[in-house]
Amino acid sequence: MKVLAFEQLSYRHLPDDFTQKYNSVVDTPYHELVDRDLMHQDHVDFLDEMLYAARMGFDGIATTEHSQASYDVLPNPNLQMSALAYATEQEKLDVALAVLGRSLGKSREPIRIAEEYAAIDQISGGRLVAGFPVALSYDASQNAGHPPIETRERYEDNRRLIERAWAAKEPFAWNSKYNRYPNVNPWPRPYQEKPPIWSPSIGTPSSLARILNDDDVFLYLSWFGPKYTGPRIFDRYWDLATEMGKEANPYRLAFVQGVVVGETDEIAHKEYGPHVERGYQQGLGSVPLSGLGLPGYVDINGVEAMVKDPGDFGIVPKMKTIKYSELVDAQCVIAGSPATVTEQLVEMIRRFRIGNLILMVQMGSMPKELVKKNITLLSEQVLPTLRKEWQDDNWEHRWWPTGANKSANKSANKKPRAGE
Repeated sequence: MKVLAFEQLSYRHLPDDFTQKYNSVVDTPYHELVDRDLMHQDHVDFLDEMLYAARMGFDGIATTEHSQASYDVLPNPNLQMSALAYATEQEKLDVALAVLGRSLGKSREPIRIAEEYAAIDQISGGRLVAGFPVALSYDASQNAGHPPIETRERYEDNRRLIERAWAAKEPFAWNSKYNRYPNVNPWPRPYQEKPPIWSPSIGTPSSLARILNDDDVFLYLSWFGPKYTGPRIFDRYWDLATEMGKEANPYRLAFVQGVVVGETDEIAHKEYGPHVERGYQQGLGSVPLSGLGLPGYVDINGVEAMVKDPGDFGIVPKMKTIKYSELVDAQCVIAGSPATVTEQLVEMIRRFRIGNLILMVQMGSMPKELVKKNITLLSEQVLPTLRKEWQDDNWEHRWWPTGANKSANKSANKKPRAGE
């Protein structure tokens, strides 16, 4: 079992009436809402928290990409990950570095992505996990200006170009609908022969088939938890894998799950509850539902699946006003004592055959010290049990970076140095 720590880089100081005053996270007025010193501190705290998770023994740290969105100010997560690559390399922390997104369906510069990913892999000595998401519908079309119907075609073109660019022994020309390069010869190339590719997806049948054909990890970022969408999405995935003759290797699947841990259930709810509630209301709850699936973005098979069963969207329509108790009940966030959290996570892992668990350790307005407490309790009292899952099943993890976890004495209870 591999367990990664994950955060979005949110601006943690949005006003209490944000959801009442502003219609969408993508068109909120920056100068009206942001204090530059607080924004600076949030960026520094994000790096501190991710590095702390690496020091505390998580198998990996993960970031993602959002553009023009107040809930995640990571327009290019490779910037932050390159800093983390250097810091972890200097401290000999051989954690995986999972960039869960540079959205290929909106990119006009795929060779730049290929080179940026390669640079991270070189700095880290082969610890990159390359995330290749298609793109959020509103981001590709409203923010980046691409017609929705072109998003998936652009993804395919950009992806094949990057893969060939990494592998080619000689410069080559590329002339396609979306890219025209008379000479493709990126410097540097990745340290790894081929970085493992994880593909974030909402789980439509056509996307799952593509992921399985490409032999990627299916990365499910639903934010809705396993209760509502787990059975339909994960069962769909494993059924399709069986139909396509793919082995039921749990390391084919990665899942993002919000988790907060306190000394007791009561303490966890009291300390984290208000921050988690704000995070969902002011983040996902403030993305218009229409923006998640603009006409033309999903192919006909995906539209048919959603019409037959709209439950893939879970409880997203009520996120703008959802309460913390509802989030816990739906397992959008798993909260409580170490025992409570461990029990729910193990049940979820076994039920859905999850081999890569990505724990979202910061949400909404959670301050740094509370985030570090969450990371500490997870690493010391939850991760040791989680790591036992699948260890006796002899599955090969073919989607893990070759430079990660080289140390034979790696410990889930590794303590930071004094002053860290």
